[in-house]
Amino acid sequence: MSIIGLALVLAAAGLLLGLTFIRRKTVPIFRPIPAFTRLKRALGISVEAGTRLHISLGRGGLQTPEAAPGLAGLAMLRYLAEQTSASDEPPVVSSGAADLSILSRDTLQAGYKAAGAEDFYNPATGRLTGLTPFSFAAGAIPIMQDENVSANIFIGHFGPEIALLTDTAERTNSPAVAAAVDPTAQAVIYASVDDPLVGEELFAAGAYSNAGNTHQASLQVQDILRWAIILVLLGGSALKLLGII
Repeated sequence: MSIIGLALVLAAAGLLLGLTFIRRKTVPIFRPIPAFTRLKRALGISVEAGTRLHISLGRGGLQTPEAAPGLAGLAMLRYLAEQTSASDEPPVVSSGAADLSILSRDTLQAGYKAAGAEDFYNPATGRLTGLTPFSFAAGAIPIMQDENVSANIFIGHFGPEIALLTDTAERTNSPAVAAAVDPTAQAVIYASVDDPLVGEELFAAGAYSNAGNTHQASLQVQDILRWAIILVLLGGSALKLLGII
């Protein structure tokens, strides 16, 4: 089984590299996702009104199995930092893991540099708000309440503590875009956010924010693997009905 798993990983990596090169010659077309439409609208309002965005990357440290959602959030953060670099109020980032907090500051700086506004970068906008689930949420709540936040983006690893954040977003009348991989957090998000990101839509954040060809190609790799699994299941069912296996 380990050989099969390795073969699948290598096949996916090969597809990703190949499609990354091919996609440079094509314009990607994605299906509309309401959450990303809402995010672009909130981004425009933030820049025009002189308010700020709050991006929370959760608490999935890079040394844990929950690192992937945080990395997806960082891809979105780079785009948001670049787009709001000229705003009166820079975006503020909260996280619940030390290494993720360091990466958030580096990503913010890279976004400002890409926009030619590196002098406006402020390291204090990337914050470690707590190292336990509820201390992380408790540290993020004052940001949402007191720092002129007009919209919130929650993309990362969250647990039940996400309920505190979405409730605060509702109380402060600041719309939220949210995604998580934990089933409990997904249930909370689905019940409390108007346009939640469901399932693998979380990992589409980089592609929908023009983070690069690799992110765009990754969506096509997901589709190919999804169809491959469907065909294997259908083929296995057919062989079972015919008595071959």
